[in-house]
Amino acid sequence: MRPRKRPKRTPAEGPGPLGSTGAAEAPAGLVCLGEVLGAHGVRGAVRIKSFAMNVSDIAAYGPLQSEDGGRHFALTVRGVSRGAVLAEIDGIDRREAAAALRGTRLYVRREALPETEEDEFYHADLIGLSARTVSGESYGVVRGIYDYGAGDVIEIERQKEPSILFPFTRENVPEIDLAAGCLVIDPPAEIIAGDAGETEKP
Repeated sequence: MRPRKRPKRTPAEGPGPLGSTGAAEAPAGLVCLGEVLGAHGVRGAVRIKSFAMNVSDIAAYGPLQSEDGGRHFALTVRGVSRGAVLAEIDGIDRREAAAALRGTRLYVRREALPETEEDEFYHADLIGLSARTVSGESYGVVRGIYDYGAGDVIEIERQKEPSILFPFTRENVPEIDLAAGCLVIDPPAEIIAGDAGETEKP
């Protein structure tokens, strides 16, 4: 899982398409690094959707594990094709066994990942943080951070209102306090105006 930056956005740039990237909210202490897409070839290799900054680094932090910790996977990356990592898994040498792993999410312990630089944040560290406005009002909880190539988008989930999504920039998220488990949001005026309009509909 790559670290998330909060880049400054020029007025000419806009948010990317909204929606889910497919990266799941991980169990406590784990970070989802990828998902098995299916078998590759007849000798047990697999195709993996990698969530690492450099997709081929999915095996760089040691063996991966299943969500419940019941299985561990030692990967050897053999290449990248059409955005998917091609890899071999120790103990998997038949296509049928590789195909049976389709949909399996691959996790690593959070402490195995390198430390982030200033103003960088791992996706897993942001999910679940409480969000409050610049005036101190409680607003909701971070549900996801999505990347579609035009810049990250943050989703704030609320209890009684629809979720809102907006660009994840310093201007829109001026403060992040991981130790306190919260962040401060200052969404664009048009997002707030549009949200108010939806609320007023009968």
